[in-house]
Amino acid sequence: MKEELRQEMLARAVDGRLSCAAARKIAEDLGVSYQDVGDAANELGIRIKNCQLGCF
Repeated sequence: MKEELRQEMLARAVDGRLSCAAARKIAEDLGVSYQDVGDAANELGIRIKNCQLGCF
């Protein structure tokens, strides 16, 4: 699952950034926690932008 999460994030990131809405959608689609997405973003050097809920 972790590799699938990483691949999905890399595919959706633009210029090393991913919107909060996209990050939440990835978590929901893959059935992982927001924390897992946040951890993967940190590992990949992807910044979460426009965070509405303070999840990331």
